[in-house]
Formats: sequence, structure tokens, C-alpha cells
Amino acid sequence: QVQLVESGGGLVQAGGSLRLSCAASERTFSSYAMGWFRQAPGKEREFVAAITWSGGNTYYADSVKGRFTISRDNAKNTVYLQMNSLKPEDTAVYSCAATFGLALYTPHNYDYWGQGTQVTVSS
Repeated sequence: QVQLVESGGGLVQAGGSLRLSCAASERTFSSYAMGWFRQAPGKEREFVAAITWSGGNTYYADSVKGRFTISRDNAKNTVYLQMNSLKPEDTAVYSCAATFGLALYTPHNYDYWGQGTQVTVSS
């Protein structure tokens, strides 16, 4: 069983940056594709970004494209989400997730989830 622990959330002003990290407990971390999702109060969980097991391919929601960057370091069992030019509408709980599957945009395709980290962007 893969355990995922997110960190790096917090309060930031609009236009600022944050870097989220997701550390995995499993040595087979490099076998998983990884995704970041977010959920704002009263809204459904939505896809933010994903990265294949090798890091060779990345995918982004249109709402974050050009502002967020997903990356991974398989030697450190960690995936990152660099968030720049943050907007108040980016405020949400951000969770990382791991999957062996191919449908990286779909939450229910992921097998393991972290507990989430709060990101709050003030205007």
C-alpha cells in the first residue's frame, strides 16, 4: 500500500507562488503515474495536473496551464506542483494521488490518495 503525504500548502497573496510536495512511502513509486487534484468548498474534486511514471509526459487542466508545473524525482519518491501567479480561485484543498492506470484526468482511476493540503489565495 502506498502512503502519500502532501506538504507545502499555506496562505499566499494573489500573484504569489507555492510549491507543493507529495512524498510516497513506497519504493515502487517510480512505477506509478501521479496526479494532483483539488477540491474547493461546495465543489467537486477537479483534476489539476498529472505526470507519467517516467516524467516524460505531463498534463494540465486548462485553468492552470502556463501557471502550474508538475514534476517528479523518483530517487526521492516525491512529486511536486509548482504553482505560480496564483489566483483566489485556486483556493482549495490539494491532494496528490497515484495510479497504474492511463486515465489520468479521472479521480476514480487513482488507487492511492494523500490527505490533502490547504492552499488559500487572498485577493
